[in-house]
Amino acid sequence: MKKNLLLLLAAGLTFSTVQSQEMKDAMLYAQSELQGTARFTSMSGAFGALGGDLSSLNVNPAGSAIFNNNQFASTMGFYDTKNNSNYFRTSTTASENTFDLNQAGGVFVFKTRDPNNSVKKFSMSINYENTNNYNNSLFSAGVSPINSIANYFTSYATGVELELLRNSNYADLNNGEQQAFLGYQGYIINPVSDTDKNTLYTSNVRSGGNYYQENSVYSNGYNGKLIFNSAVQINNLYFGLNLNSHFTDYVQDTNFYESNNNTLDLGDDGVSNLNFSNSLHTFGSGFSFQFGTIAKLNDNIRVGFTYESPTWYNLQNEFSQRLTSITTNIKESRPPNVVDPVIINYYAPYDLQTPGSLTGSFAYIFGKMGLISIDYKYKDYSNTEFSPENNPVFRAQNSIMQNSLGSSNEIRVGGEYRIQNLKLRGGYRFEGSPYKDSVTVGDLNSFSGGLGYNFGSIKLDFSYVHVHSTSQEQFFSQGFTERAGINTYKNNYTMTFTFEM
Repeated sequence: MKKNLLLLLAAGLTFSTVQSQEMKDAMLYAQSELQGTARFTSMSGAFGALGGDLSSLNVNPAGSAIFNNNQFASTMGFYDTKNNSNYFRTSTTASENTFDLNQAGGVFVFKTRDPNNSVKKFSMSINYENTNNYNNSLFSAGVSPINSIANYFTSYATGVELELLRNSNYADLNNGEQQAFLGYQGYIINPVSDTDKNTLYTSNVRSGGNYYQENSVYSNGYNGKLIFNSAVQINNLYFGLNLNSHFTDYVQDTNFYESNNNTLDLGDDGVSNLNFSNSLHTFGSGFSFQFGTIAKLNDNIRVGFTYESPTWYNLQNEFSQRLTSITTNIKESRPPNVVDPVIINYYAPYDLQTPGSLTGSFAYIFGKMGLISIDYKYKDYSNTEFSPENNPVFRAQNSIMQNSLGSSNEIRVGGEYRIQNLKLRGGYRFEGSPYKDSVTVGDLNSFSGGLGYNFGSIKLDFSYVHVHSTSQEQFFSQGFTERAGINTYKNNYTMTFTFEM
Protein backbone atom coordinates (compact mmCIF):
# COMPACT_ATOMS: atom_id res chain seq x y z
CA MET A 1 0.00 0.00 0.00
CA LYS A 2 1.32 3.44 -0.93
CA LYS A 3 2.35 5.84 1.83
CA ASN A 4 1.01 9.36 1.51
CA LEU A 5 3.61 11.66 3.03
CA LEU A 6 7.12 10.28 2.93
CA LEU A 7 8.57 7.09 1.53
CA LEU A 8 12.09 6.38 2.75
CA LEU A 9 12.95 3.05 1.22
CA ALA A 10 16.57 2.49 2.10
CA ALA A 11 19.79 4.34 2.66
CA GLY A 12 23.26 3.99 1.23
CA LEU A 13 24.56 2.26 -1.90
CA THR A 14 23.09 -0.45 -4.06
CA PHE A 15 25.16 -2.41 -6.57
CA SER A 16 23.71 -3.47 -9.90
CA THR A 17 24.75 -4.73 -13.32
CA VAL A 18 21.57 -3.48 -15.03
CA GLN A 19 21.77 0.13 -16.15
CA SER A 20 20.35 2.40 -18.78
CA GLN A 21 22.91 3.97 -21.10
CA GLU A 22 21.73 6.23 -23.89
CA MET A 23 23.15 7.49 -27.15
CA LYS A 24 23.65 11.01 -25.77
CA ASP A 25 25.84 9.55 -22.99
CA ALA A 26 28.12 7.98 -25.59
CA MET A 27 28.30 11.21 -27.60
CA LEU A 28 29.74 13.05 -24.60
CA TYR A 29 32.96 11.12 -25.18
CA ALA A 30 32.80 10.57 -28.94
CA GLN A 31 33.02 14.31 -29.70
CA SER A 32 35.72 16.73 -28.63
CA GLU A 33 36.01 20.50 -28.47
CA LEU A 34 38.66 22.78 -29.93
CA GLN A 35 41.12 23.05 -27.06
CA GLY A 36 44.84 23.66 -26.77
CA THR A 37 47.41 26.42 -26.99
CA ALA A 38 46.37 29.93 -27.98
CA ARG A 39 48.23 29.68 -31.30
CA PHE A 40 46.51 26.38 -32.07
CA THR A 41 42.99 27.55 -31.21
CA SER A 42 43.38 30.96 -32.89
CA MET A 43 43.99 29.10 -36.17
CA SER A 44 41.04 26.75 -35.51
CA GLY A 45 43.35 23.77 -34.99
CA ALA A 46 44.48 23.56 -38.64
CA PHE A 47 47.91 22.16 -37.80
CA GLY A 48 48.02 18.69 -39.38
CA ALA A 49 50.73 19.64 -41.89
CA LEU A 50 52.40 22.35 -39.81
CA GLY A 51 53.46 20.87 -36.47
CA GLY A 52 55.76 22.91 -34.29
CA ASP A 53 53.10 23.50 -31.63
CA LEU A 54 52.43 21.26 -28.64
CA SER A 55 48.71 21.10 -29.38
CA SER A 56 49.44 20.15 -32.99
CA LEU A 57 50.30 16.70 -31.62
CA ASN A 58 46.57 16.28 -31.06
CA VAL A 59 46.13 16.46 -34.84
CA ASN A 60 49.35 14.86 -36.11
CA PRO A 61 51.98 13.26 -33.83
CA ALA A 62 54.69 13.86 -36.45
CA GLY A 63 54.44 17.55 -35.58
CA SER A 64 56.84 17.29 -32.64
CA ALA A 65 59.76 16.60 -35.01
CA ILE A 66 59.16 20.02 -36.60
CA PHE A 67 60.46 21.71 -33.43
CA ASN A 68 64.04 22.96 -33.61
CA ASN A 69 64.48 23.50 -29.86
CA ASN A 70 63.18 22.23 -26.56
CA GLN A 71 59.95 23.97 -25.60
CA PHE A 72 57.54 24.14 -22.67
CA ALA A 73 54.09 25.69 -22.73
CA SER A 74 51.13 26.20 -20.44
CA THR A 75 47.68 27.51 -21.36
CA MET A 76 44.84 28.91 -19.28
CA GLY A 77 41.37 29.40 -20.65
CA PHE A 78 38.17 31.25 -19.81
CA TYR A 79 35.03 29.57 -21.20
CA ASP A 80 31.65 31.25 -21.52
CA THR A 81 28.67 29.18 -22.71
CA LYS A 82 25.14 30.46 -23.38
CA ASN A 83 22.20 28.22 -24.29
CA ASN A 84 19.05 29.74 -25.79
CA SER A 85 16.13 27.33 -25.53
CA ASN A 86 12.78 27.33 -27.31
CA TYR A 87 10.09 25.01 -25.95
CA PHE A 88 6.55 25.35 -27.27
CA ARG A 89 7.36 28.92 -28.40
CA THR A 90 8.68 29.96 -25.00
CA SER A 91 12.25 31.27 -25.06
CA THR A 92 14.63 30.95 -22.10
CA THR A 93 18.34 31.49 -21.60
CA ALA A 94 20.94 29.94 -19.31
CA SER A 95 24.69 30.54 -19.17
CA GLU A 96 27.77 29.17 -17.49
CA ASN A 97 31.41 30.24 -17.37
CA THR A 98 34.58 28.73 -15.99
CA PHE A 99 38.32 29.34 -15.77
CA ASP A 100 40.54 26.30 -16.21
CA LEU A 101 43.91 24.85 -17.20
CA ASN A 102 43.61 24.10 -20.90
CA GLN A 103 47.01 22.67 -21.79
CA ALA A 104 50.44 22.00 -20.33
CA GLY A 105 53.42 20.14 -21.73
CA GLY A 106 56.90 20.09 -23.16
CA VAL A 107 58.99 18.68 -26.01
CA PHE A 108 62.65 17.61 -26.11
CA VAL A 109 64.47 17.70 -29.43
CA PHE A 110 67.63 15.65 -30.18
CA LYS A 111 69.50 16.62 -33.34
CA THR A 112 72.08 14.51 -35.16
CA ARG A 113 75.45 16.15 -35.72
CA ASP A 114 76.33 14.31 -38.92
CA PRO A 115 74.93 16.33 -41.87
CA ASN A 116 75.10 13.22 -44.07
CA ASN A 117 72.86 11.22 -41.74
CA SER A 118 69.36 10.80 -43.19
CA VAL A 119 67.94 10.93 -39.65
CA LYS A 120 67.99 14.63 -38.83
CA LYS A 121 66.07 14.84 -35.56
CA PHE A 122 64.36 12.78 -32.91
CA SER A 123 61.86 14.23 -30.47
CA MET A 124 60.01 13.15 -27.36
CA SER A 125 57.18 15.05 -25.72
CA ILE A 126 54.42 14.86 -23.16
CA ASN A 127 51.38 17.08 -23.29
CA TYR A 128 48.11 17.40 -21.40
CA GLU A 129 44.96 18.58 -23.20
CA ASN A 130 41.57 19.32 -21.68
CA THR A 131 39.63 17.88 -24.63
CA ASN A 132 36.15 18.59 -23.20
CA ASN A 133 34.95 21.09 -20.63
CA TYR A 134 31.60 19.81 -19.34
CA ASN A 135 30.61 22.87 -17.28
CA ASN A 136 27.22 23.80 -18.70
CA SER A 137 23.78 25.07 -17.75
CA LEU A 138 20.56 24.52 -19.68
CA PHE A 139 17.04 25.67 -18.81
CA SER A 140 13.89 25.07 -20.85
CA ALA A 141 10.34 26.09 -19.95
CA GLY A 142 7.00 26.19 -21.71
CA VAL A 143 3.39 25.03 -21.79
CA SER A 144 2.71 21.72 -23.50
CA PRO A 145 -0.87 21.25 -24.72
CA ILE A 146 -0.14 17.61 -25.50
CA ASN A 147 1.75 15.44 -23.03
CA SER A 148 2.52 15.06 -19.35
CA ILE A 149 5.62 13.43 -17.91
CA ALA A 150 3.19 10.81 -16.55
CA ASN A 151 3.62 9.12 -19.94
CA TYR A 152 7.26 8.48 -19.02
CA PHE A 153 6.32 6.50 -15.93
CA THR A 154 3.43 4.74 -17.69
CA SER A 155 5.72 3.52 -20.48
CA TYR A 156 8.08 1.89 -17.97
CA ALA A 157 5.25 0.45 -15.87
CA THR A 158 3.43 -1.24 -18.75
CA GLY A 159 4.16 -4.95 -18.47
CA VAL A 160 5.34 -4.78 -14.84
CA GLU A 161 3.16 -6.62 -12.33
CA LEU A 162 1.51 -4.49 -9.68
CA GLU A 163 2.73 -6.82 -6.92
CA LEU A 164 6.32 -5.86 -7.77
CA LEU A 165 5.57 -2.14 -7.44
CA ARG A 166 3.70 -2.62 -4.18
CA ASN A 167 5.99 -4.93 -2.27
CA SER A 168 9.53 -4.46 -3.58
CA ASN A 169 12.33 -2.18 -2.47
CA TYR A 170 13.66 0.35 -4.99
CA ALA A 171 17.17 -1.06 -4.50
CA ASP A 172 16.12 -4.56 -5.65
CA LEU A 173 14.78 -3.43 -9.04
CA ASN A 174 16.45 -2.80 -12.39
CA ASN A 175 16.49 0.68 -13.93
CA GLY A 176 13.22 0.34 -15.85
CA GLU A 177 11.37 -1.16 -12.88
CA GLN A 178 12.70 1.64 -10.67
CA GLN A 179 11.07 4.25 -12.94
CA ALA A 180 7.75 2.39 -12.73
CA PHE A 181 8.15 2.09 -8.97
CA LEU A 182 8.68 5.83 -8.55
CA GLY A 183 5.64 6.61 -10.68
CA TYR A 184 3.38 4.27 -8.71
CA GLN A 185 4.60 5.19 -5.23
CA GLY A 186 4.46 8.89 -6.15
CA TYR A 187 0.78 8.67 -7.25
CA ILE A 188 1.71 9.59 -10.83
CA ILE A 189 0.18 6.39 -12.26
CA ASN A 190 -2.66 4.10 -11.19
CA PRO A 191 -3.22 0.42 -12.00
CA VAL A 192 -6.13 -0.43 -14.29
CA SER A 193 -7.13 -3.15 -11.82
CA ASP A 194 -6.17 -3.74 -8.20
CA THR A 195 -4.96 -7.33 -8.69
CA ASP A 196 -1.34 -8.29 -8.07
CA LYS A 197 -0.99 -9.52 -11.67
CA ASN A 198 -2.12 -6.23 -13.20
CA THR A 199 0.34 -4.95 -15.84
CA LEU A 200 -1.59 -1.97 -17.26
CA TYR A 201 -1.53 1.57 -15.83
CA THR A 202 -3.13 4.94 -16.44
CA SER A 203 -2.06 8.50 -15.64
CA ASN A 204 -3.18 10.12 -12.40
CA VAL A 205 -2.10 13.61 -13.56
CA ARG A 206 -5.01 16.01 -13.99
CA SER A 207 -5.74 15.91 -17.71
CA GLY A 208 -7.72 17.76 -20.35
CA GLY A 209 -5.73 20.97 -20.52
CA ASN A 210 -2.22 22.41 -20.55
CA TYR A 211 0.94 21.38 -18.70
CA TYR A 212 3.48 23.96 -17.63
CA GLN A 213 6.91 22.29 -17.68
CA GLU A 214 10.48 23.23 -16.76
CA ASN A 215 13.59 21.18 -17.45
CA SER A 216 16.92 22.16 -15.88
CA VAL A 217 20.24 20.49 -16.66
CA TYR A 218 23.42 21.41 -14.78
CA SER A 219 26.68 19.65 -15.52
CA ASN A 220 30.34 19.97 -14.62
CA GLY A 221 33.52 18.01 -15.15
CA TYR A 222 36.13 17.38 -17.80
CA ASN A 223 37.55 14.92 -20.28
CA GLY A 224 41.35 15.05 -20.25
CA LYS A 225 44.01 13.54 -22.48
CA LEU A 226 47.65 12.92 -21.64
CA ILE A 227 49.77 12.43 -24.77
CA PHE A 228 53.06 10.51 -24.77
CA ASN A 229 54.69 11.31 -28.09
CA SER A 230 57.79 10.44 -30.08
CA ALA A 231 58.68 11.50 -33.61
CA VAL A 232 61.57 11.39 -36.06
CA GLN A 233 62.68 13.42 -39.08
CA ILE A 234 64.19 11.41 -41.94
CA ASN A 235 65.36 13.82 -44.63
CA ASN A 236 62.18 15.74 -45.52
CA LEU A 237 59.78 13.21 -44.02
CA TYR A 238 58.46 13.28 -40.46
CA PHE A 239 56.89 10.33 -38.63
CA GLY A 240 55.26 10.36 -35.21
CA LEU A 241 53.39 8.17 -32.74
CA ASN A 242 51.11 9.12 -29.84
CA LEU A 243 50.06 6.90 -26.98
CA ASN A 244 47.11 8.65 -25.34
CA SER A 245 45.78 8.18 -21.82
CA HIS A 246 42.25 9.52 -21.34
CA PHE A 247 40.49 10.23 -18.07
CA THR A 248 37.09 11.70 -17.37
CA ASP A 249 34.87 12.86 -14.53
CA TYR A 250 31.35 14.04 -15.35
CA VAL A 251 28.46 15.06 -13.08
CA GLN A 252 24.99 15.91 -14.35
CA ASP A 253 22.01 17.02 -12.25
CA THR A 254 18.61 17.30 -13.91
CA ASN A 255 15.33 18.53 -12.53
CA PHE A 256 11.95 18.36 -14.25
CA TYR A 257 8.98 20.32 -12.89
CA GLU A 258 5.39 20.12 -14.11
CA SER A 259 2.22 21.83 -12.92
CA ASN A 260 -1.33 22.19 -14.19
CA ASN A 261 -4.71 23.55 -13.14
CA ASN A 262 -6.78 21.24 -15.30
CA THR A 263 -10.32 20.52 -14.09
CA LEU A 264 -11.31 17.60 -11.86
CA ASP A 265 -14.57 15.78 -11.37
CA LEU A 266 -16.09 16.12 -7.91
CA GLY A 267 -14.39 13.80 -5.44
CA ASP A 268 -11.56 12.73 -7.80
CA ASP A 269 -7.89 13.04 -6.92
CA GLY A 270 -5.25 14.11 -9.41
CA VAL A 271 -1.63 15.21 -9.48
CA SER A 272 -1.35 18.96 -9.97
CA ASN A 273 2.39 19.41 -9.37
CA LEU A 274 5.42 17.16 -9.53
CA ASN A 275 9.18 17.47 -9.34
CA PHE A 276 11.47 14.73 -10.69
CA SER A 277 15.23 14.94 -9.98
CA ASN A 278 18.05 12.75 -11.31
CA SER A 279 21.78 12.84 -10.56
CA LEU A 280 24.41 11.04 -12.64
CA HIS A 281 28.14 10.73 -11.95
CA THR A 282 30.31 9.08 -14.63
CA PHE A 283 34.04 8.57 -14.26
CA GLY A 284 36.74 6.39 -15.76
CA SER A 285 39.72 6.18 -18.10
CA GLY A 286 40.58 5.20 -21.63
CA PHE A 287 43.32 4.59 -24.19
CA SER A 288 43.95 5.46 -27.83
CA PHE A 289 46.88 5.86 -30.21
CA GLN A 290 47.71 7.96 -33.26
CA PHE A 291 50.15 7.59 -36.12
CA GLY A 292 50.99 10.46 -38.43
CA THR A 293 53.36 11.68 -41.10
CA ILE A 294 54.30 15.04 -42.59
CA ALA A 295 56.13 15.55 -45.89
CA LYS A 296 57.98 18.73 -46.91
CA LEU A 297 57.50 18.71 -50.67
CA ASN A 298 59.56 21.89 -51.03
CA ASP A 299 60.33 25.02 -49.03
CA ASN A 300 56.72 26.17 -49.28
CA ILE A 301 54.42 23.13 -49.38
CA ARG A 302 53.77 20.57 -46.66
CA VAL A 303 51.24 17.74 -46.58
CA GLY A 304 50.23 15.51 -43.68
CA PHE A 305 48.22 12.41 -42.88
CA THR A 306 47.05 11.02 -39.53
CA TYR A 307 45.26 7.89 -38.38
CA GLU A 308 43.62 8.07 -34.96
CA SER A 309 42.45 4.83 -33.41
CA PRO A 310 39.15 4.40 -31.57
CA THR A 311 39.26 5.36 -27.92
CA TRP A 312 38.54 2.48 -25.58
CA TYR A 313 36.98 3.70 -22.32
CA ASN A 314 36.24 1.84 -19.13
CA LEU A 315 33.56 3.79 -17.27
CA GLN A 316 31.48 3.59 -14.09
CA ASN A 317 28.17 5.23 -13.23
CA GLU A 318 26.57 6.34 -10.00
CA PHE A 319 22.92 7.34 -10.22
CA SER A 320 20.25 8.62 -7.81
CA GLN A 321 16.65 9.85 -8.10
CA ARG A 322 13.94 11.67 -6.14
CA LEU A 323 10.27 12.34 -6.92
CA THR A 324 7.81 14.73 -5.25
CA SER A 325 4.16 15.13 -6.24
CA ILE A 326 1.11 16.99 -4.96
CA THR A 327 -2.37 15.53 -5.34
CA THR A 328 -5.52 17.62 -5.04
CA ASN A 329 -9.26 17.24 -5.36
CA ILE A 330 -12.10 19.70 -5.55
CA LYS A 331 -12.30 20.15 -1.77
CA GLU A 332 -8.73 20.07 -0.52
CA SER A 333 -5.00 19.92 -1.20
CA ARG A 334 -2.96 17.07 0.18
CA PRO A 335 0.53 17.04 1.73
CA PRO A 336 3.32 16.36 -0.78
CA ASN A 337 4.06 12.76 -1.68
CA VAL A 338 7.82 12.32 -1.47
CA VAL A 339 9.52 9.26 -2.91
CA ASP A 340 13.15 9.49 -1.88
CA PRO A 341 15.01 6.16 -1.88
CA VAL A 342 18.11 7.85 -0.41
CA ILE A 343 20.07 5.40 -2.53
CA ILE A 344 22.96 5.72 -4.94
CA ASN A 345 22.79 3.07 -7.64
CA TYR A 346 26.38 1.97 -8.23
CA TYR A 347 26.58 0.12 -11.55
CA ALA A 348 29.13 -2.41 -12.71
CA PRO A 349 31.94 -0.97 -14.91
CA TYR A 350 31.27 -1.05 -18.63
CA ASP A 351 33.21 -0.31 -21.82
CA LEU A 352 32.62 2.34 -24.46
CA GLN A 353 34.39 2.48 -27.81
CA THR A 354 34.29 5.83 -29.60
CA PRO A 355 35.18 6.04 -33.29
CA GLY A 356 38.60 6.64 -34.78
CA SER A 357 39.31 9.14 -37.54
CA LEU A 358 41.42 9.94 -40.61
CA THR A 359 42.89 13.41 -41.21
CA GLY A 360 44.49 14.83 -44.35
CA SER A 361 46.34 18.15 -44.22
CA PHE A 362 47.89 20.76 -46.50
CA ALA A 363 49.91 23.87 -45.66
CA TYR A 364 51.58 26.59 -47.72
CA ILE A 365 54.41 28.62 -46.13
CA PHE A 366 54.99 32.14 -47.48
CA GLY A 367 58.60 32.32 -46.37
CA LYS A 368 58.83 34.37 -43.19
CA MET A 369 55.70 36.36 -44.00
CA GLY A 370 53.10 33.83 -42.93
CA LEU A 371 51.22 30.66 -43.82
CA ILE A 372 47.87 29.11 -44.60
CA SER A 373 46.81 25.64 -43.54
CA ILE A 374 43.85 23.32 -44.22
CA ASP A 375 42.82 20.10 -42.45
CA TYR A 376 40.10 17.64 -43.44
CA LYS A 377 38.93 15.04 -40.92
CA TYR A 378 36.63 12.04 -41.49
CA LYS A 379 34.93 10.28 -38.59
CA ASP A 380 32.18 7.62 -38.63
CA TYR A 381 30.13 7.92 -35.44
CA SER A 382 28.05 4.83 -36.21
CA ASN A 383 31.05 2.81 -34.98
CA THR A 384 30.37 4.01 -31.41
CA GLU A 385 29.38 1.09 -29.19
CA PHE A 386 28.88 -0.04 -25.62
CA SER A 387 30.06 -3.41 -24.36
CA PRO A 388 29.80 -6.14 -23.22
CA GLU A 389 27.51 -7.04 -26.12
CA ASN A 390 25.70 -9.74 -24.11
CA ASN A 391 24.09 -6.94 -22.06
CA PRO A 392 20.63 -6.51 -23.69
CA VAL A 393 20.53 -2.79 -22.84
CA PHE A 394 23.89 -2.20 -24.53
CA ARG A 395 22.92 -4.34 -27.50
CA ALA A 396 19.76 -2.29 -28.02
CA GLN A 397 21.62 1.02 -27.70
CA ASN A 398 24.31 -0.10 -30.15
CA SER A 399 21.61 -0.88 -32.69
CA ILE A 400 20.06 2.56 -32.16
CA MET A 401 23.45 4.27 -32.62
CA GLN A 402 24.19 2.34 -35.80
CA ASN A 403 20.85 3.44 -37.25
CA SER A 404 20.92 7.04 -35.99
CA LEU A 405 24.56 8.08 -36.31
CA GLY A 406 26.58 8.54 -39.48
CA SER A 407 29.84 9.88 -40.78
CA SER A 408 30.95 13.45 -40.15
CA ASN A 409 33.23 15.71 -42.15
CA GLU A 410 35.29 18.37 -40.43
CA ILE A 411 37.19 21.18 -42.15
CA ARG A 412 39.64 23.49 -40.41
CA VAL A 413 41.29 26.48 -42.08
CA GLY A 414 43.90 28.66 -40.39
CA GLY A 415 46.28 31.42 -41.32
CA GLU A 416 49.10 33.43 -39.78
CA TYR A 417 50.67 36.73 -40.84
CA ARG A 418 53.95 37.92 -39.35
CA ILE A 419 55.01 41.51 -38.73
CA GLN A 420 58.51 41.12 -37.30
CA ASN A 421 57.97 39.64 -33.80
CA LEU A 422 54.19 40.11 -33.91
CA LYS A 423 51.93 37.41 -35.38
CA LEU A 424 48.31 37.87 -36.38
CA ARG A 425 46.15 34.76 -36.72
CA GLY A 426 42.69 33.67 -37.76
CA GLY A 427 40.73 30.54 -38.58
CA TYR A 428 37.46 28.84 -39.42
CA ARG A 429 36.12 25.43 -38.44
CA PHE A 430 33.13 23.48 -39.75
CA GLU A 431 32.02 20.14 -38.34
CA GLY A 432 29.10 18.29 -39.88
CA SER A 433 26.42 16.73 -37.71
CA PRO A 434 27.19 13.20 -36.47
CA TYR A 435 23.46 12.39 -36.67
CA LYS A 436 21.85 11.20 -39.89
CA ASP A 437 18.86 13.49 -39.32
CA SER A 438 21.19 16.52 -38.86
CA VAL A 439 18.63 17.83 -36.33
CA THR A 440 19.31 16.05 -33.03
CA VAL A 441 22.67 17.78 -33.19
CA GLY A 442 23.21 20.21 -36.04
CA ASP A 443 26.31 21.39 -37.86
CA LEU A 444 28.93 23.33 -35.93
CA ASN A 445 30.46 26.58 -37.15
CA SER A 446 33.37 28.31 -35.44
CA PHE A 447 35.47 31.42 -36.03
CA SER A 448 38.72 32.22 -34.29
CA GLY A 449 41.39 34.87 -34.08
CA GLY A 450 44.41 35.83 -32.05
CA LEU A 451 47.86 37.28 -31.84
CA GLY A 452 51.25 36.40 -30.43
CA TYR A 453 54.49 38.13 -29.64
CA ASN A 454 57.96 36.61 -29.63
CA PHE A 455 60.21 38.05 -26.90
CA GLY A 456 63.05 35.66 -27.78
CA SER A 457 63.13 32.64 -25.52
CA ILE A 458 59.69 33.58 -24.21
CA LYS A 459 56.48 33.77 -26.27
CA LEU A 460 53.07 35.05 -25.26
CA ASP A 461 49.95 34.19 -27.27
CA PHE A 462 46.25 35.07 -27.02
CA SER A 463 43.23 33.65 -28.80
CA TYR A 464 39.48 34.04 -29.08
CA VAL A 465 37.14 31.32 -30.38
CA HIS A 466 33.44 31.72 -31.11
CA VAL A 467 31.38 28.56 -31.62
CA HIS A 468 27.74 28.20 -32.66
CA SER A 469 25.82 24.94 -32.79
CA THR A 470 22.20 23.78 -32.65
CA SER A 471 20.57 20.74 -31.08
CA GLN A 472 17.28 19.24 -29.99
CA GLU A 473 17.33 18.48 -26.26
CA GLN A 474 15.12 15.47 -25.56
CA PHE A 475 14.09 15.48 -21.91
CA PHE A 476 13.56 11.73 -21.47
CA SER A 477 14.37 8.64 -23.51
CA GLN A 478 10.89 7.10 -23.74
CA GLY A 479 7.23 7.72 -23.05
CA PHE A 480 7.65 11.48 -22.73
CA THR A 481 9.99 12.48 -25.55
CA GLU A 482 9.33 16.21 -25.81
CA ARG A 483 12.22 18.27 -27.17
CA ALA A 484 13.42 21.82 -26.86
CA GLY A 485 15.32 23.55 -29.64
CA ILE A 486 18.70 24.75 -28.38
CA ASN A 487 21.05 27.36 -29.84
CA THR A 488 24.44 27.16 -28.14
CA TYR A 489 27.01 29.96 -28.26
CA LYS A 490 30.48 29.49 -26.82
CA ASN A 491 33.10 32.20 -26.42
CA ASN A 492 36.50 30.91 -25.34
CA TYR A 493 39.50 33.06 -24.42
CA THR A 494 42.94 31.52 -23.94
CA MET A 495 46.44 32.68 -23.10
CA THR A 496 49.61 30.62 -23.56
CA PHE A 497 53.00 31.18 -22.02
CA THR A 498 55.82 29.45 -23.88
CA PHE A 499 59.45 29.04 -22.87
CA GLU A 500 62.02 27.85 -25.40
CA MET A 501 65.54 26.68 -24.72
